[in-house]
Amino acid sequence: MNSLEWRVTASLAAIYAVRMLGLFMILPVFALYAETLPDSTPALAGLAIGIYGLSQAVFQIPLGILSDKIGRKPVIIGGLLVFAFGSIIAALASSMWLIVLGRMIQGMGAVAAPTMALAADLIREEHRIRTMGVIGLTIGVSFMLGMILGPIVSQVGGVPSIFWLTMLLAFLGIALVVFVIPNPARTLQHRDAGIIKGYLSTALSNAALLRMNVGVFILHLVMTANFLVLPTLFTHELGLPTAEHWKVYLPVFIGSFVLSVPLIIMAEKQRKIRPLLLGCTVLLIVAELLMAAGHTHIVWLLVAFWLFFIGFNFLEAVQPSLVAKYSDVNTKGTAMGIFSSSQFLGIFAGGALGGMVNHEWGATGVFLFSAVVVGIWLLVALQLPQPTFYASKILKLDPLLFSDPQRLHTELLAVAGVKEVALAAEECIAYLKIDKTALDQAGLDAFSPASA
Repeated sequence: MNSLEWRVTASLAAIYAVRMLGLFMILPVFALYAETLPDSTPALAGLAIGIYGLSQAVFQIPLGILSDKIGRKPVIIGGLLVFAFGSIIAALASSMWLIVLGRMIQGMGAVAAPTMALAADLIREEHRIRTMGVIGLTIGVSFMLGMILGPIVSQVGGVPSIFWLTMLLAFLGIALVVFVIPNPARTLQHRDAGIIKGYLSTALSNAALLRMNVGVFILHLVMTANFLVLPTLFTHELGLPTAEHWKVYLPVFIGSFVLSVPLIIMAEKQRKIRPLLLGCTVLLIVAELLMAAGHTHIVWLLVAFWLFFIGFNFLEAVQPSLVAKYSDVNTKGTAMGIFSSSQFLGIFAGGALGGMVNHEWGATGVFLFSAVVVGIWLLVALQLPQPTFYASKILKLDPLLFSDPQRLHTELLAVAGVKEVALAAEECIAYLKIDKTALDQAGLDAFSPASA
């Protein structure tokens, strides 16, 4: 990657982080803050957290499609302005309902799909997968930063200061779009990075992908529901003021990361992704049951919290990989868009349903509810087929080869190691799935312009 591509990648990753910080910074502090508002109830507090996910899910796919028609930058700038406006409403709110409104408007600035599409417009084909990986990594980094910075920022200026900070981050994102990121030479629909309307029905009819959508929905449902009660438990059971909650989050995140990374590597390198997915799903159930039975005991609570994040980190990392494996080359970008929308719907359900359960049955009820829901996901996951471990590849082609697309398709499939081919004449590229262990790289290179 050249310096321009690295700059574009870093800038778009920063923009992607803005919306995620808008969600994650509030998670560890809002349950305690809600107790100070006169019209607050546990159910309403859950709605305030979850409504962000609902509006993200509703607007993500339409805004991605809109960016194909009017351009990426106008949609991204407009989305960030909407996000900033929602942040202002939430920061100035003196009632729970106004915070709900502000959070809903924040989520309407759903710029993930246009951001990924802009990356695909600006980054050369051979480097696009790396850029997508960097932007995807932003989610995990944003989560850890948000969980640690949220309590610290709220201690300095209260929870409203978090909303003011996210407003400033939104304007920083707009500045990056306007002044740092170049305009793409042309706007195209990218099958690997964009949501294409014509492929929605195909992606939605794939049974394995539907199961993955259920999985990410439930994973984020239970994560959100847990954080409706965990901050209050850390304060009441551990005696930690909000500003010191990072002393719990930081070692738990580091400890769970250290153990989950080897599992992630094993899943891919040793092709054990399906059994490890099932095992980590069982681990989540164990963690939820431990929290339900032992949340009044400090040691059990911390052990269960740590176990939860070992499973969560693994599943958060491997589920997108499985979506790519279960998708064909035409529907990968669209499938990832639906998967992301399912994730945000899970955040909404976790806030709304978790809040109602918390209102009726307290923390024990929330953890038991989460265990049952993860149990449902385990039953669904048992029906997942064994995935193929093919890699995605984008191949730049000599434009003259597209004079006979059928012949080109046949010849590419005849190259050893090439398993799937989709041609994009408008981009002069082929989207491939390949078996790296059997690939005839020289045979593939013969199709590129440099070899023509």
